[in-house]
Amino acid sequence: MPFLMIGTQRSGSNLLRLMINQLPGIVAPHPPHIMERMGPLLPEYGPLTLNAFSQLIEDICWLIEANPVPWDGVVLNRGEIHDRCQQRSLASVFRAVYDMLAEASGADDWCCKSLANVHYLQEIESIFCDSARYIHLYRDGRDVALSFRKAIVGDKHWYHLAKQWNAEQQLALQLQQQIPADRFFSVQYEELTANPEKILRGLCDFMGQTYRPEMMNYHESSEADRTATAGAMWANVGQPVKSDNSRKYLTQASEDELRIFESVAGSALSALGYERHFIQPGQELIFSSETLQQFDEENKQLQSAVLEQTAESDLRKREPQAVIMRIIKHRLSLSAPSGVSRSA
Repeated sequence: MPFLMIGTQRSGSNLLRLMINQLPGIVAPHPPHIMERMGPLLPEYGPLTLNAFSQLIEDICWLIEANPVPWDGVVLNRGEIHDRCQQRSLASVFRAVYDMLAEASGADDWCCKSLANVHYLQEIESIFCDSARYIHLYRDGRDVALSFRKAIVGDKHWYHLAKQWNAEQQLALQLQQQIPADRFFSVQYEELTANPEKILRGLCDFMGQTYRPEMMNYHESSEADRTATAGAMWANVGQPVKSDNSRKYLTQASEDELRIFESVAGSALSALGYERHFIQPGQELIFSSETLQQFDEENKQLQSAVLEQTAESDLRKREPQAVIMRIIKHRLSLSAPSGVSRSA
């Protein structure tokens, strides 16, 4: 049975996946973010003829094989993947490779922790039908924003971060209203870190698994060690649960930053039970086009600053997948018909 985490990055998804990975009946690998990375490029492949679909499979396998935390024990046979696909679609390939990993690992189920799958729910539902189960992992968006500010990936300005977090939480909440309750489980990061065993027991019930004390010792696993050493963003997974890793925005964010965030994402904050400190419903700030343009420029500057401060060793670990994505995008741009512009 497939389980898919949905939500926004920097919400503890690697922590939760490593806990889940301690269960003997399920495999939860570090994700290559298949839907997130390849979804925007899919139109560039054109109609998925046999050749185009084979190339898509090859590109996805190439991406997986360069993952910073390797998928051990599985051989991605391209022909077998093709035969497993119910239809020529990205979601079919996504399902096929995860099914193959589960089988190679001796697991009955698998969990994908790529939270951006929340943007591809229609495609996923069309392939998985009623078999997919969703784990909505969410964290106070203001702490998510603080975490993104330091991360090598993602936007950096509070406006952009609020816009992303709000949109992704709303998509998850909409899904909750559309599918049966037994297919949707909510995990609040703050509760997970404060009362991990209680939350994990409830999650295990949802997943049809038996809770194991080893889930609390996730940080001692070889998978945690490989993840922690694969990039600075994931270093914390080599340590026990940090129960004090919440509400940092109260001391590390300015009032102006929080006003921006609460104006843009106040509806999702309220829906998820988080307190608004400065902007109440109906008091949201309105930003002019000139202000938004300024936010865009500041966002770019902040992103550049983070890259400049990132350790060279961390950049090197990400380079193989980055190179692959550049090659794929370049090849797709060259295959565009004459006079037709394709996205980079």
